[in-house]
Amino acid sequence: MNYKASFPQTRLRRLRYNGVVRNMVNETSVSVDNLIMPLFVCPGTNVNNPIKSMPGNSQLSVDNLVKECHEIYSLGVKSVLLFGIPEHKDDDGSVACEHNGIVQQAIRAIKKELPEMFIVADVCNCEYTVHGHCGPIVDGDVDNDLTLVILAKQSVSLAQAGADMIAPSDMMDGRISAIRKALDANGFLKIPIMSYAAKYASGFYGPFRDAADSAPKFGNRASYQMNPANSDEAMREIALDIEEGADIVMVKPAMSYLDIIYRTKQEFRMPVAAYNVSGEFSMVKAAAANDWIDETRVMMEIITSIKRAGADIIITYFAKDIAKFLRDKK
Repeated sequence: MNYKASFPQTRLRRLRYNGVVRNMVNETSVSVDNLIMPLFVCPGTNVNNPIKSMPGNSQLSVDNLVKECHEIYSLGVKSVLLFGIPEHKDDDGSVACEHNGIVQQAIRAIKKELPEMFIVADVCNCEYTVHGHCGPIVDGDVDNDLTLVILAKQSVSLAQAGADMIAPSDMMDGRISAIRKALDANGFLKIPIMSYAAKYASGFYGPFRDAADSAPKFGNRASYQMNPANSDEAMREIALDIEEGADIVMVKPAMSYLDIIYRTKQEFRMPVAAYNVSGEFSMVKAAAANDWIDETRVMMEIITSIKRAGADIIITYFAKDIAKFLRDKK
């Protein structure tokens, strides 16, 4: 591009004075079609446990989850991402594979009342293990290949329950291939996989771990989640997931990793998702509660920046708030 034209001939403000013109030359737009709303489902009936560190979000029993999905869908957000809080946990996460597991129950209930809702099922074991790690522990660390077996079984179980898309978030090597083979072998060739391809060992997950009761009981997840300092490694992770059969690749978190989102879109030219995670959400809510910021304005600025960086899909706890803002703006 040639930017040598000089003032006063070039006045970029000419396209900013009028709102109609500003809208005409707007380069990035956020739509409800870009959004996925994460939800937490727990055992019981008529349960609504507010998550203190995530204002406006709750652990919901299946009956209340279905009601929440009706509201979300009525706002134009047509997809949810489900996380389960099980009634009991085990050593390796096999409880997540049960036919009548908590997420499986939720999927069937949503599909019965709201068949048009697109359900993404998170696939991981950290919510389901007694130790809070993402697979069975061998010699003090998560055993990669044993974990793959459980992830594949969990994926098939969720697909059988009616999930529309599988989203593995564990960061084990080879999990996309294992899940793809298992899905195909069980007749689920049409079920896409949205891979948490570049998931960083981030400090922004704190509120989520409260919500999902998934904090590790010892150590941390640095041996399988990515080093926040690394960018080239993310490209290698993403390339491997694509080669193994991922249909959509995700970067998580979003705000501190906009450069990774941008690189991913530029290098791979395929659908990219970004997860605007719990800590990012809660910081905005806390600052707004103290009247330090304009919540709606900052929310939309953040979401627009994620879309501008290259994300086609944005998973965000702001999904309902964004949908209401877009509706009222019309």
